[in-house]
This record gives sequence, C-alpha cells and structure tokens, in this order.
Amino acid sequence: MASERILITGANGLLGQELVRQLVRRNTYEILATGRNSLSRPRGAFQRFYRPMNVCDYARVKEVLNDFSPEYVIHCAAMTGVDECENNRQTCWQVNGDAVENIAKLCHSRGAYLIHLSTDFIFDGTEGPYREQDRPKPLNFYGRCKLASENSVHILGGEKTAIVRTNVVYGRSQGRVQKDFVEWVICNLKNKCPIQVYTDQWRTPSYTYDLAMGILRLVHFRKSGVYNLSGREFLSMYEFARSIAKAFELDSTLITPIVQQDRPQAALRPERTGLVILKAETELDYRPLPLKEALAHLRLRSQTNAIGPLTEDAWC
Repeated sequence: MASERILITGANGLLGQELVRQLVRRNTYEILATGRNSLSRPRGAFQRFYRPMNVCDYARVKEVLNDFSPEYVIHCAAMTGVDECENNRQTCWQVNGDAVENIAKLCHSRGAYLIHLSTDFIFDGTEGPYREQDRPKPLNFYGRCKLASENSVHILGGEKTAIVRTNVVYGRSQGRVQKDFVEWVICNLKNKCPIQVYTDQWRTPSYTYDLAMGILRLVHFRKSGVYNLSGREFLSMYEFARSIAKAFELDSTLITPIVQQDRPQAALRPERTGLVILKAETELDYRPLPLKEALAHLRLRSQTNAIGPLTEDAWC
C-alpha cells in the first residue's frame, strides 16, 4: 500500500523538528518538511525531504501543495514572539492570520486534512487552566491573531480540520537561533547569570516529544475539532525554572522570583492559562510524561546528541 503523504510547515522550528524525527521512524508516511529558508542546518537525512516554502507566499504554497499532493498538512509555522507580535502587528497578521487563511482554503480545495497549531494565549488567564469549550478572550495581539486563525480554519477548512492548542513548548532542536524557555534557563544558569522569572504566570508546559506523539495520534485517528495538548502539571514559570535547574543540576539560587508589575513586557500576558487535557487523554490516549521525567528525558537526549547533524541515527 502506498504511503500517505504528510507536509509539515515550519519544519525547522522546535515542534517541526520533533515531528520529522518521529515520522521518519515510521514507514507508513511520506514526509515533506518545509521551512521559510533554504536549508543550512540541520543537514544529513533531513535534506532528502526538505523544501523551502514561505507560508506567506501564496503562489509558492499552492505550487508545493499541488506538486506533493499531501493527505495531511501539519501547520507549525508561526510568528510566536509575543512582544515581537505586539510591536510588528502587520507582520504578525500576515504570518498568523493571512497565511493560515490561505492554507485552510488550499487544504479544503484539495481535500487535505489540516492540523493547525494554536495557543492558550487566546484566553485572558482569569479562570485557567482552560478546556477546549471555554470562551476565548485574548489580552494581546498575538492571541487575537491566533484566535482569528482558529476561526479561519473552522470556517474555511471544512470538516477535515483539527486545532491543537498548546503552551510553553520546549524540547530538543538544532540550528535554531531563538531559545525556548528551558534553553534560556539552562544557558543562563550554566554561565552563572542571574535570571528573574515570574511567579504570576501559570502554565502547563509542553514537551515537544509528547506534543508530536499527540499530533500523530490525531493523524492516525483522523480526529476533527479542538484538542488541548500539553503537560499535566499546572505551575508558575518560577516553579518551572526551579524544576529545570534541579533536573539539570544547576544553581537555582540564581533564579529570582518577580511579578509582572516588577518588569512589564510590551505585550500583556495572562496570569493563569494552561490547558486541561482530559479530552485528549480520553479520545487519543494521550499520555504526556510527568514534568520531572520529561526534563530527565530531554537532558538525556541533549547529552547523547548535543552536537552534530540531524541524521538518521539521531531520530530517537
């Protein structure tokens, strides 16, 4: 039987790389990994199924979809810097709004199944953690764009669509300039640099290994609708930072607790978001690693393949 085809946007990103790792281990799918730029890093086996594609270039997206003819599109590409989105609203809307609308239309016209990544920042943080059916009320421009993109997927994508909401994504990656929160904490503490972390921002951090597994279960079961995929633990970012320090045997005394009033950011952040994952646990048998185990797993993977190209022997 011919392999089903999966196209991943934003494949050079944190989640995109993890999805490629997990998919390449299976022989039931043919993969096309796409990213905004020509491939520089990672190299190795990744090059065989990588193609440059800027999601804001409608003609290019249409060309690639027509050529590859995917059964599934997993849309990971996004502008995720919340303050950057607040300060560059036009670019944010192009990437997180218009591009999603175009991809939803193209998937619908081709009969492709679309999985779109969204965020807990569509909520205001007054009643978190949130379930799929809770009413959105974003506080910042990033959240408003992501909510608009969800609506586009619902309206334009037809029945073959799923929306995955997640938050504070962390994991193993190569060739990325932007650090996730775990990398930021580790880098500073290793270099003996004090950091300040908020006690009034509560989340359910999401390990890319778990998140990718949950998305592949959506593909396997061809589920539609909205699904929360994250970790189970609901904790403050300060507590999360201390957990990272403990897992990587770093000095937690360098972490100072602060509140948002102490150091305001360009974009407002909700205080208590995070996600309830009962629906995914029930319908997908989604079982994320406990936080302590996830950080230990990440540390082990980082040690065994800290340097070097993302080749076939590194897909574990």
